[in-house]
Amino acid sequence: MTTVEWLQIGLAGVCAVIAACVAASEAALTSFSRARAQGLVDDGRQGSKRLLRVVEDLPSYLNAALFVRIGVELTTVTLVAHVVFAHVAESWLPIVLLVAGMLLVSFLLWGVLPRTLGRQHADAVALAASWPLVIIGWVVGPLVRVLIMVGNTVTPGHGFAEGPFSSEAELREVFDEAAAADLLEAEDAKMIASVFDLGETVVRNVMVPRTDMVYIDSGRNLLEGMALSLRTGFSRIPVITENGLDDVVGILHVKDLMKHVHDHAGTQGKVRVDAIMREPMWTPESKPVDDLLREMQVQRKHMAIVVDEFDGTAGLVTIEDILEEIVGEIIDEYDTEAALALELASGRFRVSSRLPVSDLGELFGIELDDDDVETVGGLMAKRLGRMPVRGSSVEVEGIELTADRTAGPRQRVTTFFASRVDTDAGTEAAAKMLSDAADARATR
Repeated sequence: MTTVEWLQIGLAGVCAVIAACVAASEAALTSFSRARAQGLVDDGRQGSKRLLRVVEDLPSYLNAALFVRIGVELTTVTLVAHVVFAHVAESWLPIVLLVAGMLLVSFLLWGVLPRTLGRQHADAVALAASWPLVIIGWVVGPLVRVLIMVGNTVTPGHGFAEGPFSSEAELREVFDEAAAADLLEAEDAKMIASVFDLGETVVRNVMVPRTDMVYIDSGRNLLEGMALSLRTGFSRIPVITENGLDDVVGILHVKDLMKHVHDHAGTQGKVRVDAIMREPMWTPESKPVDDLLREMQVQRKHMAIVVDEFDGTAGLVTIEDILEEIVGEIIDEYDTEAALALELASGRFRVSSRLPVSDLGELFGIELDDDDVETVGGLMAKRLGRMPVRGSSVEVEGIELTADRTAGPRQRVTTFFASRVDTDAGTEAAAKMLSDAADARATR
């Protein structure tokens, strides 16, 4: 081999190492967050401020790094190919050798090894790579942006220009993989999934329907408003006119009520609630929940009146209703939790939807079990083939279950009536009916 060929091999090796370092940097930075970088700054790590600058504009630097990595990888392949074709005469053999060799190098040196090291030592690799990335971004950044603009013009869409995740689906997959690998707690993973679903949920699905709304007439006095608030535990109550629930004119806030009572003692029986009510906030029932949450934050409103397509009152929604879609049900001091089982009469019980199926069987002295569900609510839904509503009834192993109470914005059934089916009484009743019918025919 000539000196030039040795120089080509050496340059190819240098380019291969550079490509591996860039790949390790990409792997380290894609697992980095701004909060993590800020933590390194707070710890006083050398180069952390520069790393924070990179993380704040991560897509641009990753695009520049990708451009450089592809360039040095192609340079490596070209130089090696030039040397191989110069020393191997057969037409097919150099192609086979080149493809096999570069495939091995690409998979190991540019794929598995650097990316594994980058993720295992993300802090050290990211800090070390921050300085070269700043230079790379300054040198090739403008060219990369022009190329991306050209690419997006030919193929409409932003894609990689917006960041390392090209779609929400990819981001969801990352969290799913993290949950599967026990990097996220089950509850945390469920909460993250709820955040993703928030944009697809409309107000209609989380609101308290008008049939369950607590409201007060505008002509009522403050004393009556205070009594209603104390009885229900609600701090905000819609105020309506004589036209009914479709004419909500304000919101009675318990803070305003108590302040007026404190400042003007003895007048609570004379002042009407419409004198201190606040302006209500309205929202259509088809509005996405995440948009409504942002609006309520901006307007500093905790309750909104939901209107339907006919401009009538469909219900109301609170910030608590929206948050429950993310974190699950929130139980406060005014929420009463029913006992799992309460005997109403001999052989008749009111049971919670959360009562275990086996415990339901114990109430009636039978062995009751189901491999598919664990609770009475789940058993009811399974037998019905749908979610139960108030009044729904099924029979399970001689036990009759009837949906009783509902609660929450979605009106989930919370309690059931459970009683043993009296088959003997049913048989006697049927026999009596047949006997009466026979007697009636005989007298004709």
